[in-house]
Amino acid sequence: MSFWGNETSVRFPNLGIELDGLPRGFEVGSFRIAFYGLIIAIGMVAGIVLACKRAKKLGHNPDVYLDLALWAIPLCVVGARLYSVAFEWDYYKNNLSQIFNLRNGGLAIYGGIIVAFITAVVYCKIRKYNFALVADTGVPSLILGQIIGRWGNFFNREAFGKFTNNLFAMQIDVTDGGLSSYFKPSYPAELVAAAYDGKPDALANIMEIRNNVVTLADGRQFIQVQPTFLYESVWNILILAIMLWATKRKKFNGEIMLMYLSGYALGRFFIEGLRTDQLFLWNSGIAVSQLLSGILFICSTAVLIFLRHRAVKTGKDWTEAIATVSVFPEKKSGSFFSKKEETPAKKAVDEAVKTIMAAEEAESRAEANNEKAE
Repeated sequence: MSFWGNETSVRFPNLGIELDGLPRGFEVGSFRIAFYGLIIAIGMVAGIVLACKRAKKLGHNPDVYLDLALWAIPLCVVGARLYSVAFEWDYYKNNLSQIFNLRNGGLAIYGGIIVAFITAVVYCKIRKYNFALVADTGVPSLILGQIIGRWGNFFNREAFGKFTNNLFAMQIDVTDGGLSSYFKPSYPAELVAAAYDGKPDALANIMEIRNNVVTLADGRQFIQVQPTFLYESVWNILILAIMLWATKRKKFNGEIMLMYLSGYALGRFFIEGLRTDQLFLWNSGIAVSQLLSGILFICSTAVLIFLRHRAVKTGKDWTEAIATVSVFPEKKSGSFFSKKEETPAKKAVDEAVKTIMAAEEAESRAEANNEKAE
């Protein structure tokens, strides 16, 4: 095994951290495995483990969440890729083969989130589960995957922000093979301006980075930027902690889900404004993920406040009587679920047991009658 993509360095000068020869992945024979994909996979597995543990702790059936994950994860990867491709179509329409190349990044988390919720809604509708209850249990797992997955951006040297000299300022060697040519001083400025025509804020951020290239004593040159992947990872840790704390204090099913949507959208709105790799609405300078974050924050916060106020005032949960099949292993007394989930195999066993019990009861009655007759 050997590492690859380790020809450049990443530095955090104000923290005194320098990582020389930081690899992008490793090779097994002739096969390359990117840390980007590996870290995302680790995030997914960690999310599944957390979902199953939370299910057990809350008295739910962990198999419900495992089955959902097996459907949602591959679909979310597709959704994340399609979201990215859709808003970078000017590039991909002339490079169709690159649509399937995930090693260099290009998974937009909002695409994955949208597909995750659609998959959960459809799954719960088919299985007759309470979507709001399932979502409350599952969304902490989703954001845990995001917390871990963001570090894939670090190894890919992407998802960074504009120039800064703050405590967490990150420097990336300009010779890095994965770094966009737009950030390299040798790339013609007029071509950068042409590529960002109609996007003045994004262009200004890129030019500021180019104009503040750091040259070390040994001649190496670095761009200096905001590590926005780090900001988002830390912000998501805070949101996860709040959701876990609020689980036993919620007033209605769906409250944790709305807290996730509101909290993540708030942080993403401001972090997205710092980034230099934004996806834009077609033929505009509007950052699509920032726009979506703003809309999502306003809507989810308003619904959260309304439903919590109503739940506190009336003592009623808006999701009552939605589901007809329980996510609990055993039927709970007083539950709004009407019956336990039954499989064909379980029904067959139940019928066999009933038949045996009926036969034993008939035999007992016959013996009793014989004793009386004697």
